[in-house]
Amino acid sequence: MTLSIPLEVQEILQTLESAGFKAYVVGGCVRDALLCQITRNPYIPKDWDITTSATPDEVMRVFADSKVLPTGLKHGTVSLIKKSVPYEITTFRIDGDYLNARSPESVHFSTSLEEDLKRRDFTINALAYHYHEGLVDRFCGLDDLQNGVIRCVGNANERLCEDALRILRALRFASLLGFTIEQSTKDAMFAHRQRLTKISQERIRVELTKLLCGKNVKSVLEEYAEIIAVCIPEIFPMIGFRQHHPYHHLDVWGHTILAIDRACEDSIIRWTMLLHDIGKPHTFTQKEGVGHFYGHAQKSALIAEKILDRLRWDKKTKCVILTLITHHDIVLESSPKSVRRLLSKLDNELFELLLEVKKADILAQNPSLISERLKNLAEIREIKAQVLDSQMAFCLKDLAVNGRDLQHIGITEGKEIGKILSTLLTLVIEEKIENTQASLLREARTLYHSAHK
Repeated sequence: MTLSIPLEVQEILQTLESAGFKAYVVGGCVRDALLCQITRNPYIPKDWDITTSATPDEVMRVFADSKVLPTGLKHGTVSLIKKSVPYEITTFRIDGDYLNARSPESVHFSTSLEEDLKRRDFTINALAYHYHEGLVDRFCGLDDLQNGVIRCVGNANERLCEDALRILRALRFASLLGFTIEQSTKDAMFAHRQRLTKISQERIRVELTKLLCGKNVKSVLEEYAEIIAVCIPEIFPMIGFRQHHPYHHLDVWGHTILAIDRACEDSIIRWTMLLHDIGKPHTFTQKEGVGHFYGHAQKSALIAEKILDRLRWDKKTKCVILTLITHHDIVLESSPKSVRRLLSKLDNELFELLLEVKKADILAQNPSLISERLKNLAEIREIKAQVLDSQMAFCLKDLAVNGRDLQHIGITEGKEIGKILSTLLTLVIEEKIENTQASLLREARTLYHSAHK
């Protein structure tokens, strides 16, 4: 099987070989290049990694006239910069003992490609390629790639004990590629899932984010909920929690999974759907056999905030997700007034994200009762477009007056100007006064004099 390798990568291989060393492209880039041919889907490699018999010092000597960065000398890796693109070059190696469930305490350089491939996580990643030798496949990775199987290299228990993050990586690949996980690998994943508690929260966040955006996320979350719950224990109460409501034919976890699956493949939307109902088990009440979850959006936001903080999310993304969770069950009327009212609280971008959240939420509800809700949502989206096109006022800058206009009529105190402008905006949105300079200034005078009687 012949793979198309970028010219710059071929030049790196040829330069190392001319200096007397072996060199191959390896790992994910080979996997994705093969997937391109097998499935004809655009799994175009983003990064081309190179493995070589040359030590880091030898690599730096070979490329002495180029920019080489010692990015990971401890693990035998340097980065060669060509045309502003970094290429990682790593020496064949054998890993020492893993004592922290994440990385080896030491590495030993080797001259054997097979020894290097043997230490890798999954057979589909233990593939190397050389433009003359062709594909180097010591562990039947091509067969697994063609059959859609994720299998650990060698003993699954050993591989997952070495690096517990591989458990989430397996789930990520299963979600993104639509692959199944081979039984002994699956058994080992469940057996060693508690080792995920030793992994840094940032790495867990990265893997979960990729997992959530996969095409096969529904099957993965259904089958591996117990593993996901090690990373986010707060989801445990959702699993099997019946809702006892005509709008919901699934338990809370089942609804959550379906909502994620029905959402657009955007990481913020997918995380919002994962956490949007996490407060439901804590707010459940029942009246005449019908379940209610009063205040669950606010409770979900409180729980989600702790989770997002623990996973080290940046403040901006966290704020967006929490805002969407807080507003996900807000009742929206299909009227310009209602749309403008919400636009005054959220900007247009957040409003659009909220509509995506509400759509995914509806699509995960009882199929026999969602048509009217979807119709209403479509009407709201159309009204929002009309509001924006017609430039109806929904924020302070849309008002026909500003702070300077109020100063000209004798209102000079800053806080009072802000308060009056906010009140004027509310009156305009509620269609109680027109958005004209004359009407707004007249109302501003009235508000000012009423406050100073």
